[in-house]
Amino acid sequence: MLTDKIKQIIRTAYKTIGENLTNFNPRKQQTFLIAEIAKTLAGDYDKSRKIITIEAGTGTGKSLAYSLGAIPLALSRQKTVCISTATVALQEQLVDKDLPFLKEHSGLNFNFSLVKGRQRYVCQQKLAAAVSQHDNPQAGFTFAQKPSAMDIKLLSNLHNALKNNQWQGDIDSWADPIPHYIWQQIQSDKHSCLKTLAEHAHCPFHKAREAMVTCEVLVINHSLLLADLELGGGRILPAPEDVFYIIDEAHHLPKVTRDHSSASVTLKGSLDWLEKLKELSAKLSKLIKSQSVISPSIKLSDDCQDLIGELNKVVSFIDNNQALYFAEQVDKHNRFAREDDNSIYRFENGIIPKNLKNWAEDLTELSKKCLTQSNKLYNLLMESVKDGDVQMYLAEPALAECGFMIQRLENFHALWAMYAVSDNEKGAPMARWMEKISSKRQDILLSASPIEVGFTLEDNLWSKCEGAVLCSATILALNSFDHFRRQVGLQTNDGTQYQKVDSPFDYQNNAKLLVHPMQNEPSAHEFTDELIKELPAIIKQDKATLVLFSSYWQMEQVAKSLREDHKLSIQVQGEQSRQHIIEQHKKLCDDDKDSIIFGTQSFSEGLDLPGKYLTNLIITKLPFSVPTSPVEQAQAEYITTKGGNPFMSISVPETSKKLVQATGRLLRNEQDTGTITIMDTRLVSKRYGKDLLNSLPPYRRS
Repeated sequence: MLTDKIKQIIRTAYKTIGENLTNFNPRKQQTFLIAEIAKTLAGDYDKSRKIITIEAGTGTGKSLAYSLGAIPLALSRQKTVCISTATVALQEQLVDKDLPFLKEHSGLNFNFSLVKGRQRYVCQQKLAAAVSQHDNPQAGFTFAQKPSAMDIKLLSNLHNALKNNQWQGDIDSWADPIPHYIWQQIQSDKHSCLKTLAEHAHCPFHKAREAMVTCEVLVINHSLLLADLELGGGRILPAPEDVFYIIDEAHHLPKVTRDHSSASVTLKGSLDWLEKLKELSAKLSKLIKSQSVISPSIKLSDDCQDLIGELNKVVSFIDNNQALYFAEQVDKHNRFAREDDNSIYRFENGIIPKNLKNWAEDLTELSKKCLTQSNKLYNLLMESVKDGDVQMYLAEPALAECGFMIQRLENFHALWAMYAVSDNEKGAPMARWMEKISSKRQDILLSASPIEVGFTLEDNLWSKCEGAVLCSATILALNSFDHFRRQVGLQTNDGTQYQKVDSPFDYQNNAKLLVHPMQNEPSAHEFTDELIKELPAIIKQDKATLVLFSSYWQMEQVAKSLREDHKLSIQVQGEQSRQHIIEQHKKLCDDDKDSIIFGTQSFSEGLDLPGKYLTNLIITKLPFSVPTSPVEQAQAEYITTKGGNPFMSISVPETSKKLVQATGRLLRNEQDTGTITIMDTRLVSKRYGKDLLNSLPPYRRS
């Protein structure tokens, strides 16, 4: 239960924050949220299921609400608060602005830290080896490509900055972009950059992890959260039973979870690295001065050979059935092979041929054996380094290579296990597909992904954690939590709380919603021409305009025509960086000049143009997305086989969320005003249009 003492601490902190914020008005939505979050996490509603899902509209101040609702309770119960986000922008806002302000002005005594994945940090030892490689050929460092003078200078600058404590050692805090091919060579990796080795004890990654132990609040992203849960929880972050999770931007969680649970393998590419793994086993047996290396080295070599033999059977099978699986497509000018749907073959209902399933079972078993022997050899090499039998500069590249191979084997094993498993008749089948890759040499990419991931989140997170808050400005679809609840594996009556908190904005008086009377629906060939004809007048109704499109092609066609025929000055997404477009737009608005931005889906989420920077929002088309990915197609197919309608159960709810996000670009503060024009008459002509309209905030309609 929430004690009177904790209630008083929260009230005092909120009052103190108000006294330190200019023009602060206590918002009933915010105080309600703080209370509901605190009561849920304290177990007032359900002692074992301390989970609350919240849709909090723009302007409700949800980051302060969940911080004040969770942190005082966590401090009193020796729990950690993990705030997980989907975007870097929100992470930076929390770490650079919200949490420092809260710590300074709330009277709460807590430490916080931004926790990143290992690959975001430099390995001190690798960087030193890279800098000294021209002096010391035994440094065990090789570039993927010959470094230029600029590359060598950059490495030297990185090394000096790290040595002189002028750089924290993470890729994000270096002022200029570090080329990927450079970073790949010097980033920390879990197999050779180990704290137990003296040379790595003071690496930036290990320092960051040590600092994390002293923090009561951790800011992470959804990918890191899922990486920890995949390892069983408590391996990267504190154990789930000791954590209150705040999952902000929670509408991204289902997709990130699905991506995390999928696997892909190239066939010919795998044959190449499996040959290298055989060579590595021989190399390690020479390097390690111990009799115990002989057996795992021989077994690994033999298992690798068997694995290559089985994989060759799969390659031959697919090669022999190319005509069945892939229709060749070359464009009419015969200049290049075109990437299109014909390059992908999805197995209907996830069912693969019997002989492919049999080979998948063998490959799963053999890859598991290879993993066992590879891990044995890796551990033997580690022991040899610790005992001083193998010098570090010789062991380092071998450890890194061995670790890299283990990661590849783990992914290889995961893919074939997903092909070998028989799908549960009660649940959705696995999505399985192959893709023809036309690069330097032709290869086949085999992929698999679960369609539904709710059970994964239930097993690894909801059933284990001390408490969780899931929040976003767009969780509801068609005014219901049902769609989201199914996606993330929450049940109807499992004790989870649900709250929708409306924005404090005066939608009726501040924003007008118009459905423009178009002659054509978006599916009509003439729709683009009609957009070109109608848009100039709508754009001219105000100075700061954002026009959102559902297709790049259409956006570019319209922009080209309006620039040429109407001499309009338009900034188009993709022609400049997002940051440059926003800065240029704000400059024009500050100079009281007209400014027009054309953007697609990514500009309809997370774009913040308050006040005079956006007064005229135009949505050309309802943001329906056609199920183009094999996973989306498999999901639609599964719903159809169950007698459902994928359009109504997936497309319409997802469109509802996207439309709320898109219209949400207009009002960012309580004083903002403007007009939203939607140029898609399906909003009034189709039956589902009424549901979409009713799911929007209560704008004044015209």
